Amino acid sequence: MPRIRFTPQLRRFTSTPEFDSSAPTLRALLDEAFAVNPALRGYVLDDQGHLRPNVVVFIDGQRRTDRFGFDEALAPGSTVHVLQALSGG
Repeated sequence: MPRIRFTPQLRRFTSTPEFDSSAPTLRALLDEAFAVNPALRGYVLDDQGHLRPNVVVFIDGQRRTDRFGFDEALAPGSTVHVLQALSGG
């Protein structure tokens, strides 16, 4: 079953569920997380439903580069990490 994990930094602002799911796609997995905590959606997605610029998603250790679509298929043992992108100098 795919598993989703959120960056610990988000816990300062809202509850971040971590759970196993039978979701077949990244979109379905994110929708399940947002159903558990609707406020989380605003921290991860913008008002257009796109991934916020300060958020990155890794699926099985591979960073996804598409900020707009979430139709990637998940394997039964996939792990999805939702993290804050860090920048600075």
